[in-house]
Amino acid sequence: MTERGFDLANRVAARHDADLYRDVAPVDRVAERSYFAPDPGRDLPVLDGEEHLVFAANNYLGLTQHERVQEAAAQAADVVGTGAGASRLVTGDTLVHRDLERRLAEVKGTERALAFSSGYAANVGTIAALSPDVVYSDEFNHASIVDGCRLSGADVVVYDHRDADDLRERMAERSGSAPDAAADESWLVVTDSVFSMDGTVAPLAELCEAAEAFGAWLMVDEAHATGLHVDGGGIVQREGLEERVHVQMGTLSKALASQGGYLAGSEALIEHLVNEARSFVFSTGLAPPAAAAASEALHLARHGECRDRLWSNVGQLRNGLESVGYEVWGETQVLPIVVGDRTDALALERAVRKRGIVAPAIRPPTVPEGTSRIRVAPMATHSRSDVEHCIEAFRAAGEEVGLL
Repeated sequence: MTERGFDLANRVAARHDADLYRDVAPVDRVAERSYFAPDPGRDLPVLDGEEHLVFAANNYLGLTQHERVQEAAAQAADVVGTGAGASRLVTGDTLVHRDLERRLAEVKGTERALAFSSGYAANVGTIAALSPDVVYSDEFNHASIVDGCRLSGADVVVYDHRDADDLRERMAERSGSAPDAAADESWLVVTDSVFSMDGTVAPLAELCEAAEAFGAWLMVDEAHATGLHVDGGGIVQREGLEERVHVQMGTLSKALASQGGYLAGSEALIEHLVNEARSFVFSTGLAPPAAAAASEALHLARHGECRDRLWSNVGQLRNGLESVGYEVWGETQVLPIVVGDRTDALALERAVRKRGIVAPAIRPPTVPEGTSRIRVAPMATHSRSDVEHCIEAFRAAGEEVGLL
């Protein structure tokens, strides 16, 4: 049969030639402070069989290996089962799901919350289900937000990154400068709170003011903030904006050490999503062990010391990287070292890997052309000596490849 239109081999080859090819590396476990070599005889190569410290995971609080989180998942698997079996509208809820959603609503300061099978599903399903007439989206929003905007059928207006003044101007253009002109349309402003490749924070209070001036709803994606701030909340909680943000989204797969996503908001919002969000209605429910693990991790984030340890490590690592000569972007737990050229970024990645540090290069299309970087992210479970080793590895690697 003659193939028409799908020259995939050449597409892959072109990625290789442009230093844009990506692959999935085999490891013996994921998301903990280090990767370890497999036991002798196991057919699983792991980074040349040596221990490598991981400074790339989103397991910011280091809870994936926490005994209580693992016990919660194991107990849920034993008592409830390993899977939900079908959509929750078909097979119903369990106490595990209800407990997770109750705790999420408490932390987020909302009437209810709803768990989805992934953060991607939560964003895509929610934006589409809201069916806004217009969506105003930050130009650097996550791909799941972008896809949700496309599926919603709305007019999508992209405003300049983290620029509330540009948002106001674009809303004024749409309304003809009349603040109440949006009354005949439903407007949604959507933004990440923490931009995961830059480590920067959206100006949420200013975005609230802009949205309120034109009668728009504000939706905030807290994927990289949930669990890390006051009482286990995100940036919305840190800035006391719970009453002004209509839709709070987040994931269970980062600081909460599990899998899945959630939406938090009013009773009416959650009832609407249960009936209209296609990624909830037509998707198998979140696995009970994942729900139980996230619930226990949220409890630890609220009441444990892991948040303090994380922020101590962030400060130590940032100061150390800057002291050896790197310019470090961001203001959060994500510390990007922007190299620029993709080939240079790959060279730096390989050089730090040789020194026992896992910190992959991030290249287009994940980030804009000319801004390839190493995204460095410490965890609460890293020791001070782990952080010092990371700093020294980047110093030596930078000198080796000519970046310092």
